[in-house]
Amino acid sequence: MIETGNTGRTWLLTGASSSYALRLTEQDELVHLHWGPRISLAAAEALAAAPELPFRAFESHLDGREEYPVEGGPRFVRPALSVRTPEVRGTEWAFAAASVDGDELRIGFTDSVHRLALTLHYRMRDDSDVVERWATVAHAGADGPPLELLRADAAAWSLPARDGWRLSRLHGRWAAESRLARAELTHGESVISSRRGHTGHQYLPWVALDADGAATEESGEVYGCALGWSGSWRISVQRLPDGLVQITGGAGYDDSGLLRLAPGESYTTPVFAGLWSGQGFGGASRAWHAWQLAHVIPDAHKPRPVLYNSWEATGFDISLDQQRALAERAAAMGVELFVVDDAWFGQRTSDRAGLGDWTANPDRFPGGLKPLADEVHGLGMQFGIWVEPEMVNADSDLYRAHPDWVQHFPGRARTEYRNQLVLNLARPDVQEYLWEQLDTLLSGTPVDYVKWDFNRCFTDAGWPGEEYPQKLWIEHVDALYALIDRLRAAHPSVAFESCSGGGGRIDLGILSRTDQVWTSDNTDPLDRLAIQEGFGHIHPARVMAAWVTDSPNHQLNGRVSSLRFRFVSAMAGVLGVGGDLTEWSEEELAEARSWVDLYKEIRPVVQYGALYRLREPRGGLSAVQYVHGEETVVLMWLEAQRYGERPPALRLRGLDPAATYTCLDTGTVHHGSALLHQGLHTELQGDLDARVLRLRRG
Repeated sequence: MIETGNTGRTWLLTGASSSYALRLTEQDELVHLHWGPRISLAAAEALAAAPELPFRAFESHLDGREEYPVEGGPRFVRPALSVRTPEVRGTEWAFAAASVDGDELRIGFTDSVHRLALTLHYRMRDDSDVVERWATVAHAGADGPPLELLRADAAAWSLPARDGWRLSRLHGRWAAESRLARAELTHGESVISSRRGHTGHQYLPWVALDADGAATEESGEVYGCALGWSGSWRISVQRLPDGLVQITGGAGYDDSGLLRLAPGESYTTPVFAGLWSGQGFGGASRAWHAWQLAHVIPDAHKPRPVLYNSWEATGFDISLDQQRALAERAAAMGVELFVVDDAWFGQRTSDRAGLGDWTANPDRFPGGLKPLADEVHGLGMQFGIWVEPEMVNADSDLYRAHPDWVQHFPGRARTEYRNQLVLNLARPDVQEYLWEQLDTLLSGTPVDYVKWDFNRCFTDAGWPGEEYPQKLWIEHVDALYALIDRLRAAHPSVAFESCSGGGGRIDLGILSRTDQVWTSDNTDPLDRLAIQEGFGHIHPARVMAAWVTDSPNHQLNGRVSSLRFRFVSAMAGVLGVGGDLTEWSEEELAEARSWVDLYKEIRPVVQYGALYRLREPRGGLSAVQYVHGEETVVLMWLEAQRYGERPPALRLRGLDPAATYTCLDTGTVHHGSALLHQGLHTELQGDLDARVLRLRRG
């Protein structure tokens, strides 16, 4: 709901349990009023009418209070917008107009010198506490020089005055993504970013702040911000000298230039979403999840199937007979989606060749992929493939024909990672080539699922012959989005997974176009607990792919673990299997079938239930709980038992204390009040033990 004050210069957005208010001063300064629990329009107008606070010399009355700080004028904070022409840099705004269209508020400004128009967009839906913000910058002149956007952030967020703040973020690296870190927010700037051309393994574009570090999982105020952009990005959290906090974020990792706008052209930023929760970090997570399932993730109402992926079983040594053998065992296990990973195309016998040539290898698949797809369908499973469209090997027909299509600088060595180069997807000819290749592939083969990978970062991001080459950082991602959108429109039954060497491209932007993401290349079930914990702070289990692979874990650490522990770890998200099934014993295959059957029973609860993090994975007992309707599922793990002591009782959350809950495995009836306050004993023991608990209310 959006309400406008009597003067037409105060606005109040109200969602499920919170409000966001802002006002326009007499000097056309757009300042922040409130972000937190629900307030009335009268309360917002009272805040707007309150006298200005005094400020000291060498400080600004706008810093930390302005909705969208620009470069120029009485401001010293990092600007959200920086614009220049050959003669003038900076901006000076005049209010133009405000309008409300359904659940979207638009507030427009102009700069007569630059002939620049800025529109700030706000959306807050009735069923959510997420505030979606973005900006549109336009060259409103009919002629004249282009405008260079050095920086154009999506939004700036202002937090209320508090004595101090704790900052939470998700950091990592390849095979160790999305690990949670928390620390006091000191004065100055704290910046997280990616300068790699994709979201990156190092940080997820999300931050959360709680006052004085007082919030817990289920209590206290938490403010969170998440950016929906799949290229290079930056989020800056500034604690100002007066203690106020402002958060800015958007595309691009620095201020060296995004785009040049000719007269009549415009740029729309990605969405930078914000959320206030009064129910701690757990409440914030559940609110983020519900919003994404309702408004971000395509086809979110369709549960994700149990998949099998052939990569860890085969590597590059792939053959039709081998895939058939794996498919038969996967089908007998109850798998619903069979995915052929890398090496089915071109001359892809190693990572040194074939990328860019998206036709089936004739020696390995003489009839193409269709015969295998038909056999997989005949076994009762869907059929999926792996692609990496934005990349090319130097040893490929594509590169030999078009060496100019890759990002590079004239006269400089072309850096290769994993023996591959990055195609310049900002080029229209590259876009059309990939569309033709992928559309032909999906039209000629009954493919149900595409795993879209991106296995290296930008390094030599040059575009010889282009007048403003740095625009490729933005236009590559825009073209990626457009290509996926076009493919989804042409092939609506095909699901897409985002992968980037594991978790290197996970953000709200790519999630608005894909059905799930590959969380990490690390399939070790113990390591995964911490990775999945961090991931769940912002994204729902419905998109979090997790695999059961072989033991010992041959890819990473050689750790030995039971099928029980591996399955219960992977069942916390979208279950997949990635081991070499031809090496599994009949006993292992039978046990795996029982775990797959169990997952299908609990899948609606896991993929759509409200998540409660009961205990963190910090060396002993850890657990997560999902509540969906009358059903509750608890997944629990014991890393190691110490001194023969019984693990602590596990206290559940999110239950009705007046109700009873029946264990579906034992028939034992528990009282909700006892489960909440006394907990239950897990009966886990030893090392790497795990269990699934299912409860039904009533």
